[in-house]
Amino acid sequence: MEKTVFRRQKQIKSASEHCSVPLCSVSSSYNSCASFHSFPVKEEIRKKWILNIRRINFQITKHTKVCNVHFKPDDFVEGTRRRRLKKDAVPTVYDWNRERQMQLPRLSVWERRDRPPLPDSDMEENEMEIDRGHDYCSVPEPAALDSSLCENEELKREIEDLRKQLEQAKVNSRFGLQRFAGSDEDIRFYTRFATYKHMMAFWEQIEPSTHRMIRVTSSNVTRETGLYVKTRALPAIDEFFLFMMHLSLGLKQKDLAHRFHVHQTTVSHIITTWANFLYFLLGSVQIWLPKERVRAYLPEECENFRDTQVILDCTELRCQTPSSLLLQSEVFSSYKSHCTFKALIGMAPHGAVTFVSGLYAGSISDRELFKQSGIIDVLTPDMAIMVDKGFLIDNLVPCKIHRPAFVTKGTEMSAGEVRHTQSVARLRVHVERLIRRVKEHKLFDAVIPLSISGSINQLFAVSCLLINYQNGPLVKAWAQ
Repeated sequence: MEKTVFRRQKQIKSASEHCSVPLCSVSSSYNSCASFHSFPVKEEIRKKWILNIRRINFQITKHTKVCNVHFKPDDFVEGTRRRRLKKDAVPTVYDWNRERQMQLPRLSVWERRDRPPLPDSDMEENEMEIDRGHDYCSVPEPAALDSSLCENEELKREIEDLRKQLEQAKVNSRFGLQRFAGSDEDIRFYTRFATYKHMMAFWEQIEPSTHRMIRVTSSNVTRETGLYVKTRALPAIDEFFLFMMHLSLGLKQKDLAHRFHVHQTTVSHIITTWANFLYFLLGSVQIWLPKERVRAYLPEECENFRDTQVILDCTELRCQTPSSLLLQSEVFSSYKSHCTFKALIGMAPHGAVTFVSGLYAGSISDRELFKQSGIIDVLTPDMAIMVDKGFLIDNLVPCKIHRPAFVTKGTEMSAGEVRHTQSVARLRVHVERLIRRVKEHKLFDAVIPLSISGSINQLFAVSCLLINYQNGPLVKAWAQ
């Protein structure tokens, strides 16, 4: 039985030309009347062709053509058997603009609707009615003019009232300092400043330096100049207000972003920017007072300790527990039974903050913290410091130390030691009140996340330094 062999016939098809314009399907295979035109050699007109056909990453070859559909009739040379383009012809007719070019102005409803012609008598009556409808030579009565003027004045007053209400509504809807300018209670709640006047007095001191602020933000490069342009999402005063709310209330960044209608990343940049700015600005102010000024403002209850230059105490801020066991052992405080950051704060006898150390790991002792804080360098033999019992620093300082008396095992305090301890305790309680003012900034009231550990030192130092500006004296009698 013979095996059947199938032979496939090869298709023979001549090459066809296609239009390179998007959405155009004209091809010489199906349209013998179409003509196809190569891109011009002249560079200027060639660029216009490429721009008009709207092709991205377009490469032109000798087979790249544009059909005659995309040219106007007056773009072709007349009197030739074969279609030839003029030298300056550019394709301008496309699917996306053909309807707009060919669309004629639409007639009105009156012009589109057919109507029977009116008799001559009716046309004359209509013309007479139109003439009787309005007297162009008539003048309105004075009373009518007065009433219209009054109505215009009332409308103007109403528009002005509505404009004022709209401006007030805009102020109330926007969460910013101006919204709470009339309420000292709100200013105290949001910023810890005593009044709006106190806050604005502090702002007047720092505002001239804000133009030198190094902003932590994303920068954009302009194509024209090639320079970095830093945009500000909020006015400078509202950025400061946002930063103070973060310190005073401990609000999360997402909450602040919703309140001020900005992105959460913008809030993070604003907080970091202002923390660094105020840290260097307030840190450049000399807060360590000469002993003459300290003794000039010495309260009456400190008469027995006239040589006291500073009252010192340590404070601890609870922080998030690190995942590393080594870091846990370094920041764990046996006194607080928690992972903490620890700092040393110094107060003049009249209540002003005169020394703030950096934050250290919670496991550090009071003696070691005192040694590393740098306060020893500013002490002189004619001064005295007041500390708690835990500061065993007798061999570290060149000056006198006022400290509560120790009670050894099996012994009792003498009457003089008891009186001395009570006198020291009455003065040391004020540094505890000062530390409480610092911790009224609710950011330090909760557990501090390790995500802000990079800027927590600046935030804590700024909070301590702001105490000298935000509040009045610790004791009302000291104000006099």
